[in-house]
Parts: sequence; structure tokens; C-alpha cells
Amino acid sequence: MHKQQNILIIGAGLCGSLLALRLGQRGYNVTVMEMRPDLRKVDISAGRSINLAFSDRGIKAIKLVGLEELVKPLCIPMNGRMLHDLEGNTMLAPYSGREHEYINSISRGQLNALLLDEAEKHENVKIHFNQKCKSVDFENTTALFKDYITSAEFVEDADAIFATDGAGSAMRQSYYLGKKFLFSFSQNYLTHGYKELSILPAENGGYKTYKNALHIWGREAFMLIALPNLDGSFTVTLFLSFDEGEYNFNNLTTKERVLEFFSKNFKDALELMPNLVDDFFENPTSPLGTVKCSPWHYKGNTLLMGDAAHAIVPFYGQGMNASFEDVTEFDKVLDQGHPDWETIFEVYEKSRKKDTDAIADLAIDNFHEMKGHVNHANFREKRSLEMAFEKTFPNDYSSKYSLVTFNENIGYREAMLRGRAQDKAILNMLADGDISSVNDMTNETLKNTLEKVKTATEAILEDDQIAGLKK
Repeated sequence: MHKQQNILIIGAGLCGSLLALRLGQRGYNVTVMEMRPDLRKVDISAGRSINLAFSDRGIKAIKLVGLEELVKPLCIPMNGRMLHDLEGNTMLAPYSGREHEYINSISRGQLNALLLDEAEKHENVKIHFNQKCKSVDFENTTALFKDYITSAEFVEDADAIFATDGAGSAMRQSYYLGKKFLFSFSQNYLTHGYKELSILPAENGGYKTYKNALHIWGREAFMLIALPNLDGSFTVTLFLSFDEGEYNFNNLTTKERVLEFFSKNFKDALELMPNLVDDFFENPTSPLGTVKCSPWHYKGNTLLMGDAAHAIVPFYGQGMNASFEDVTEFDKVLDQGHPDWETIFEVYEKSRKKDTDAIADLAIDNFHEMKGHVNHANFREKRSLEMAFEKTFPNDYSSKYSLVTFNENIGYREAMLRGRAQDKAILNMLADGDISSVNDMTNETLKNTLEKVKTATEAILEDDQIAGLKK
């Protein structure tokens, strides 16, 4: 298919700007329309996550567009979860037994700005801001926009339209409202919402607590997390029910009650947050939802990508990474040399959707793990065993977390199925007393235990396949 096709991308967030850059590199004529102002000129964070977890699947996409060396200075390595108990005691739980495997905290705005800068270096890429998409005529491959500055409305046409305009996608809404084809859509919210808070830098500009970790205050029904920023601050996020429990977003309405809630549940965090009350009442409370839909494409005209196709909750740190992986996987399909967009879109969706459904389900699982399971003895014993496996036999075992986060050449669905089977095998063996404490194991005992886990895992995978759970 010839490259002088005109591509319209709706949305210049992380996925849209990366896609524009990659298609620009491939020689397509790309026009990007973004509803918001240019984030390089104004602050538009407004309660959105200021920083994100950036790991191997996202790094693979950044390598694809040749920006790895420019992105590295924006990253703060996080080697594990720093778990905080009610008394303020901490324990660092590594993400992997392999020292080279870690995730990174990265600024959403800085990464987005870099991608925009690099995309605009290509003469065949044009990016326009303050342009709101009102609807998409997916049969005629046109989109209606409103200019926020002039209030003028206008129509853009293209050979193909890509919607990377997030969970509230205008094109997905047009699919749904158009009723021109069978379109399935679900949007499911957690009972919990989230609020962004902050730990400001120390007076000397340093960090008030340990820098190289994702901090978690898991309290079963709710939790607080904190990710480091380059300026010495931490972005803190409270995940709490809207209306359930003794404390919830609906009844934290006074300064006194907010301070009472934090002093009871996060007293060591409170000591680092003299700005808590101001942050709490100035920043919005936002919902947490999962979007699944199908099909993502209409003929060879239009395609949903990123959160527009598969928004997920943030608890596996894979939202941005999954959207970036969309671009990597789409690029692989382009390399296959299909003759038209319709075939490209069909092949891409068929291979990709099973994996985005899987990471959506895994993110829900990890929500429950982070806020409560990390405090349970059997979970900690399982993780200790997995860390020992990965450290001692690095080529023979990867935990579910490692499969998802550090194995970028394995699909999310394969990682989920194998990871869940491993978890089940280990937890069953712990419950039955078939595994002794890791601290008491010699290397030979550890190796024998690993072989038992592998055997049990394969049996569970086989049972799942027979039951139709693994295809």
C-alpha cells in the first residue's frame, strides 16, 4: 500500500503522539487534532496522573521510534514496592528476583511533550490544538471538529482515521450512536475513585522518603500510593470508596475529618504532607473505569486505539504501556505488507484484542492485591518463593508480575494464563504444607520445589485448556 495516504489522528495524548511519530517515520501524511491546548505551553494536568509507571512494553515502543536515549533522563527507577504498615514500619518488596528488572516513574507531561516535539520534526506530520472532535462519519471517513478559539466548525477528511482520544472517545461514541453495524460496548466502574495529592520536596530539594520505590499504604478497603518525581516530590494517589466504609470520599468533607482519616491510617505519610488539606480540597475526585468494546474498526476507514479501545484501571501500571504496545503491534502488522487498511485493521484487532482484554482483567486483580493481599502471610510467602526462584534460577522462572511487566515479547493473555496457573500452584502447595519456608531451603531443595511448581502449573494449564479457558 502506497505511503502517500492521508491519516487523521484524533487525540495527541501519549498514544496519539507516538502513533503520529511512527506513521510519520513510515512516510504517511499525518494530521493530528487535539482537543486540549498544547501542553508544552500551558499546564493542563488538572487532576490527571502526573506520573506513570513505565516498563518494558512501553520501552519497546520507545526503542521502535528511536527515542530510548532521550527518554532515559525522564525516568526514575523503582525497584520494588515499599510497603508501609499502620505503625509506619516499611518493607521493600522487590518486583523481581532479577536485579536488572524494575519499573520506572516517568512524567506524563514530559514524555508527551517529547513525543510531540519529535513528531513535529517530520514535515509530513501536522499537529493542531484546541480542536474538539464532535463526531465522526465513519462511512465517509470524515470528522466534524469545533475550534475552541474561533468557535468555528469544520470537517476534516482522510484516507483513514485513527481515534486515540481516550476513554471518552468521540469516534467510539459515533460508532455506538450510529447504529450502522453491530457494536458492543461496556464501561464498568469500580466502587472506588481516586484523588491526586502530593509530597513536596524537602527544603534542600531532596526526597523526604525513599526515592527508588513505588510506595504503598495498603489498608484492605482502600490504599494510598506514591511515585517519585524528578524534582524531589512524590505524586500521591488516594484510592477510596465513594460511599462505603467508615471513611469514604462522600463523607471526607471537613479538614478535621480528613486529618483524622490520615492520622489513623497513614500517619507516616501525613507527617510528610503538611499540604494535605489544601491538596485534598483543591483536587478533583475521579472515577476508575474499564472500557471494552468491539469491533475497534469500521471497514478500512477508521480504527480505535489506546484507551479509546480499551481503557483500564491503573493498578498494573500498564495503561500507558499497553497503549504504546498497540503502536508496536500495529507497526508489526504494517510490516506484513497487506494491500489495504481493511485487512490491516482486521489482522491487528484479531491479534490484539485478546491481550487488551487480559490486561484489563489483570488490572482489576492487582487492585485487590495492592490494597490488601500484600499484607497477607500466604501472599508474602508466595512472593518470597518467587523472588528466590527468579534470583537463583533466572532463566527458569518468571512470576505473573514479571511475565506481564518484564516479558515484552509475551502477549498479555499468555502472561495472564500462565501467571494465574503458577499462582494457583504455589498457593495450593503452601496451603497443603508441601512447601517449607524459603529461608530453610538449600539450593537443591529450592530447585526441587521449582520443578514441583512447574509440574503443577502445567497440570493446571492443561485442565484450563480442557475446560475451554485457554485457547
